[in-house]
Amino acid sequence: MDIEPKRIIRVLVVFTGLFISLVVYLSYFEVFEAAKIQKNAYNKRQWVNEENILRGMIVDRNGNTLAYSEKTENGQIRYYPYENIYSHIIGYSSKEYGKAGLESSYNQELLAIDAGNPIQEFKDKLSKTEKKGNHLILTIDHDLQVYANQKLKGKKGAIVALNPQTGEIYAMVSKPDFNPSKLKENWTEIIENPDSPLLNRGTMGLYTPGSVFKVITATAALEDEEVSKGFQCKGSVSIEGYTLKDYGETAHGAIDLEEALVKSCNVAFSQMGLELGKTKLKDTAQRYWFNKEISFDLSTKNSIFPESKIVTKPDLGASAIGQGKILVTPLNMAMVAASISNDGRMMKPILVKEVLSPEGRTIKTGRVATLSQVSSEEVIAQLKEMMVQVVEKGTGRNARIKNVKVAGKTGTAENETKKTHAWFIGFAPAEDPKIAIAVVLESIDKTGGESAAPIARDIMIKALEKLQ
Repeated sequence: MDIEPKRIIRVLVVFTGLFISLVVYLSYFEVFEAAKIQKNAYNKRQWVNEENILRGMIVDRNGNTLAYSEKTENGQIRYYPYENIYSHIIGYSSKEYGKAGLESSYNQELLAIDAGNPIQEFKDKLSKTEKKGNHLILTIDHDLQVYANQKLKGKKGAIVALNPQTGEIYAMVSKPDFNPSKLKENWTEIIENPDSPLLNRGTMGLYTPGSVFKVITATAALEDEEVSKGFQCKGSVSIEGYTLKDYGETAHGAIDLEEALVKSCNVAFSQMGLELGKTKLKDTAQRYWFNKEISFDLSTKNSIFPESKIVTKPDLGASAIGQGKILVTPLNMAMVAASISNDGRMMKPILVKEVLSPEGRTIKTGRVATLSQVSSEEVIAQLKEMMVQVVEKGTGRNARIKNVKVAGKTGTAENETKKTHAWFIGFAPAEDPKIAIAVVLESIDKTGGESAAPIARDIMIKALEKLQ
């Protein structure tokens, strides 16, 4: 064969390969990436739709308007009547800075865009008639949201309160926050703030859990008949040269599993962790949705049980008491409390109750679904009673409510700062739970029992008054 035809064949092979690669890439993009790009907060194409469509309202479960839009000569203005209170739930919709929160995740619904029907979308753009977006009905109770916001004022941290039987979020607060109505004026100050006011700590904040993790270790211990249920606490224990201490180095003496949870005994729980081993501890944590993505209406981070980084006995002992490499989100810990209150059934969290058309027709509903059975009902019943005793006579006494049986667990977590994170998780009434809660306060000088438990108590009281 002549050299020239060989060169032609090679060129054809190269161009054919490039063409096939282009087809494969475009097909992949269309199938897997197009929807993600279309929904991206910085996709300017979204604003073409926004000029022609009046953005839908966002209201709470009782009909209070939390966000709405009005037409102007130059387009429309988005109003946030409660300013900072919903900054991390609703987020913002800004031409300059994109979108965040529900304004981002439900952008297509708020603009009534049918992503699967590009022809209809094109017709809508050509139409001169004003089109209206759909409305979001949230599970949030405005009064409870305002109250929780007040309880966290001047602090850093997060509160998540939800219905343990349905997963509906009643209140979600993250501090510090920002005012979406004054985003343009305050943007530089917001993004330069070292306390990260744009971060939704409720769903995206990863914290060392400290002793609130002990309810997971206790679950694993109750499930395993071979794990010791009696311990001798001298206030500290040495694990291969690493000294692990109880708070104030208090020596609890002879102590059983229930007393260990009530008094939050680090010595006892570290020994449980060593007996359980990291595989059993990890498997139990994963039933509580660690290392798994929480399907939610807002972006979330995964709580982390990093088995690969727990390589020594000191690592394992620290992990069993919620220290070391363990990291959690407040949303996940609220779900942990809720699942214990709900006979072990962990429910999928819901923030958007319904999507309604401008005419009031239901387009979409937040479906109640079970994510996990964290343990048997028998084990959970024992754990629930232990958590009641934590509040009745243990570290959670500041969460007690008159004439209401409360279950809970406190936590005081050491972290990279010199101060601790204070935690409380719990639910009430213990015998027929209506509200579950997680409270975390960042970098303070008080224990979870002193600081987080009273906040949780007050919010649970308010919630029970509202729900009744």
